[in-house]
Amino acid sequence: MKKKIKGLYFLISSVVIGLLHLPFAFAKSATGNKLFYHPPVDSAKKTTVDSKPFIPALKSVYDSLHLNLKGLSQQAFDYAKEGIDTLIREGKLLNNSIISIIDFSLPSNKKRLFIIDLKNYQVLFNTLVAHGRNTGREWATSFSNQNATYKSSPGFYITRETYEGKNGFSLKLEGLERGVNDNAYERGIVLHGAGYVSDDFVNAQGYIGRSQGCPAVPVEFSRPIINTIKNGTCLFIYHPSYIGNSSVLN
Repeated sequence: MKKKIKGLYFLISSVVIGLLHLPFAFAKSATGNKLFYHPPVDSAKKTTVDSKPFIPALKSVYDSLHLNLKGLSQQAFDYAKEGIDTLIREGKLLNNSIISIIDFSLPSNKKRLFIIDLKNYQVLFNTLVAHGRNTGREWATSFSNQNATYKSSPGFYITRETYEGKNGFSLKLEGLERGVNDNAYERGIVLHGAGYVSDDFVNAQGYIGRSQGCPAVPVEFSRPIINTIKNGTCLFIYHPSYIGNSSVLN
């Protein structure tokens, strides 16, 4: 009797132990040598997560606005952008979105004033602009920082306040570069409208009229231009001969 009970005990024990090991044996057979199952990683999904998404290179403002087709040289724009970046770092501008570029490497019968909204990628104005009567006739070739020379001054400016003067609604300019244009405010170099800045003058004589050194614009555009760029924006008058003397660019 004792032998039967002992045999029954061993039989029951074997069955219980077998049942206890059954889940582990199943897990091992299903997952190889791993005790716990981890779902396989989808290689396609892993690549998507691990790799950086492709982002196409953003076009520059110059390329996006096709400024080359409008006549603005790449060199003039690059110097203008370099200069405004410097002025922004120095905290000199109240409005760093708008830049005005006058490209005096172009003749006066071309629309060589470009007013650009850099942040919104827009050309706000592109029109004629005069240089001083002693700076040249069709081309701007001679510059001065001195009073009563009737010559233009290249370089970087900050636009200041407006006023009503002999040329109507006008905008004062502060020259930022010592020895190049820093006498502009005292000289009365301002942006204003003028009747001699027009297509009619271009058609009649091949070039527009000239100022006493001021960047004069067509009368019909003067007020909207001034109201757009007044009070702390950057104006840059470019000419290749000036670059080596620029304190902003060098």
